[in-house]
Amino acid sequence: MDGARQRRRLLERSTEQMRMDTLRAALPSLDPPAAAPMLQPAPPVDPHAIRVLLTGFGPFRNFNENPSWLAIRPSTTPSSTPRHSRPSTMTTTNDPQPIHITCAQIPMTYAGVLATVPSLHARPPILPPNNDPTLLMPPPPENGYDFVLHVALAGRGPLRLERLAHRHGYAMKDAEGEYAPSLPKDGPTPTPEASEIERMEMHLQGVMSSAVPADGHGHSDGPEIPPIRGFGKSYDNFPEEIHSEVDVAKLVHFLKEIEMEEDPEDAMRVRSLNVTPSLNCRLMPLQRVYTSMDAGHYLCDFAYYCSLAEAKRVSSKQEKSKDHRGSPAKSTPVLAMHCPPVNQPLSTRHVTEAIKIVLVRICSQLTQ
Repeated sequence: MDGARQRRRLLERSTEQMRMDTLRAALPSLDPPAAAPMLQPAPPVDPHAIRVLLTGFGPFRNFNENPSWLAIRPSTTPSSTPRHSRPSTMTTTNDPQPIHITCAQIPMTYAGVLATVPSLHARPPILPPNNDPTLLMPPPPENGYDFVLHVALAGRGPLRLERLAHRHGYAMKDAEGEYAPSLPKDGPTPTPEASEIERMEMHLQGVMSSAVPADGHGHSDGPEIPPIRGFGKSYDNFPEEIHSEVDVAKLVHFLKEIEMEEDPEDAMRVRSLNVTPSLNCRLMPLQRVYTSMDAGHYLCDFAYYCSLAEAKRVSSKQEKSKDHRGSPAKSTPVLAMHCPPVNQPLSTRHVTEAIKIVLVRICSQLTQ
């Protein structure tokens, strides 16, 4: 019995690996698009395409280009769009269904998040201004994007897929030295000790302490209780934590089974460190991916909560509307990923490849 069970498991894994090899072969080129002298009109989008919105963050502190933006930007190459096979119940042909990716950059400020993210869920969505002539920006879909993935920078370590986002607890300054909005206090509220993830965020941002003066500026003479900072009255109907509708644990389990081609530069760097030969560089990127219950209480967490809440708000409005036939019954799936700085330990190429496999996996489930 054990032998038969083992043979069956090997066959299942082999079949799944063959399927992913086919999907990876259809992923976009990882090379950035060639520079263009001026903004070019975007080519028409296949009306049957699954529309994906991929966001990264703008520059801040010592990062002239945010590694999250470097990782998502190659995904917009129009010459080779990722595809996944349509379920047989939807079509009589074997043509793959295209996935159209649109990239947008979110500023590294709380005010920038509040000015940008809600509009991404409008009907139709409103994208931030595009100042990059190499990015082609087709009109957003009238009924909104089918999937939204937010990518942000964290400290050194693995890729982290975030399960949830927080409404309050934002004590760190943004790239412009501003705090998140403060809320009226009904009474003394103790400030929880910073988690390990938050301490990593503070170290990355160069923040020495998470303690915030009561007014957000200067120092007080006495032991004042920091204000509660986060989302205000317009988000009162949403809970303290919002979980993604994506099954993150199952997604991470899937990703850990995927083999990826090694990056020559990354392999050379690993060998230069005299790493034990038992480390297989081909398995490194997607073996180093984990689920997370703490998005850091910084701008990624802030944008993630805003996006999850706005997706639910739009879905609720559609359910109440008398004229919402053809609109999705559920809210747009939203997910957030944290990536490390470049080569700490993953190269930009590896992060980009992982992002695209995540997109293909999620999109293949949207039509099931």
